[in-house]
Amino acid sequence: MKIAILGAGVSGLSLARFLVEGGLDAGSIHILESASEVGGLCRSKTVDGFTYDVAGGHILYSKDAAAMQWMKDCAGGENAFVRRDRNTKIRFEGRWVHYPFENGLGDLPAQANFDCLKGYVEAWSRRQSDKSAAPTSFDKWVRWRFGDGIAKHFMDPYNAKVWKRDLAQISSAWVAGRVPDAPIDDVLRSSVGIRTEGYTHQALFFYPLRGGFQAITDGIARGVNDRVRLATPVTDVVKSQGGWRVNGEEFERVVCTLPLTDLPRIVKGMPDDAADAMRKLEYNSITCILIALDRAQHPDLSWIYLPHDSQGPANRVTYMSNYSPELAPPGKSSFLCEVTHAGGAPYPGSELEREVIDGLITAGLMERREVLFTDRTSTRHAYVVFDHGYDARRSAALGWMERAGLIALGRFGRFEYDNSDQCVIKARSVAASLLADARRG
Repeated sequence: MKIAILGAGVSGLSLARFLVEGGLDAGSIHILESASEVGGLCRSKTVDGFTYDVAGGHILYSKDAAAMQWMKDCAGGENAFVRRDRNTKIRFEGRWVHYPFENGLGDLPAQANFDCLKGYVEAWSRRQSDKSAAPTSFDKWVRWRFGDGIAKHFMDPYNAKVWKRDLAQISSAWVAGRVPDAPIDDVLRSSVGIRTEGYTHQALFFYPLRGGFQAITDGIARGVNDRVRLATPVTDVVKSQGGWRVNGEEFERVVCTLPLTDLPRIVKGMPDDAADAMRKLEYNSITCILIALDRAQHPDLSWIYLPHDSQGPANRVTYMSNYSPELAPPGKSSFLCEVTHAGGAPYPGSELEREVIDGLITAGLMERREVLFTDRTSTRHAYVVFDHGYDARRSAALGWMERAGLIALGRFGRFEYDNSDQCVIKARSVAASLLADARRG
């Protein structure tokens, strides 16, 4: 069975590696990648001894122990990773607020604490009395779930920074399974200064000692490097009698990790309704800025959230050099700053670095004299946007692909908000299906 895998990100590479480990002849696997290197959204970049992840701060953790161990083993095993305790905060004016926000109310100024607690209790009480279903609109869901105070002081301003859209345009579907419901007792305790915890599943994470997060995808690729065709963009995919022709070459199976939004110009003969559904899927791009600092060390933080406009355009800042001692030269440290923008919009101009630095100075995170240099990378497809048409469009797009016999895989290949471990888990499942087909002949 001759298989084309379109894209050499974590999904495509993992699929190829699982196929080889499952006994499929490596010569039957062909990975086509438009970039000059593998890794996709998991790529990292090193500049003058400072390393950062180009599509946002990544960490390795998973509820699937086998998948996480496989990723570690591919990248060199336990000794190739640093184990870190997550320490995440929200920078609220000049204060550090425990994360998640509802578990840190006692860290807020008194009036904001009161506003948030009052709103939370009122929202909780309403849900108990009217048994209302969760609203489908994200802006209403925030008030239904957290109340007016938390909406005003954190959720509205922070999410406006992230999504770059009116929150009424966003569906609440994306929060299912991602935002745990803090018990009201925990919120009450946090408000009066008794520390409570949330998101304990990420309390511990791992990160490669060297090379940034790309060390993982580089490790996965080592088992299939000779099957990757770099600098090979996919220009046309055409249905043929024996399967599919990709760039004029015949394949029995095609696995596509390319963004669904790009497929209408690549896949020939696609019906108008499927093409329209794909084109209208919404996404956000991201620009990541490395700030190299002449500072020996950071506070013991993993990453932080910046909800206020006065803190600049970055919504999240990773304390990058805290992840591994190898990510910055001795005696230096670094930030990774994330700025999202609507997919399809022009990338930010040259003033972005200045605005980010000014915001971080206003937030009290650094001083201008500490900046050695900056570096930026923009990524077109970074985050799936769950607008109200998302479910119908995605269903139409994937339904057509399944009927046509194209296998969809990956965060943007399926338009799912998957982390790297989930991409590996789904690649493992697709590999099992293809191996079963190969054994059947």
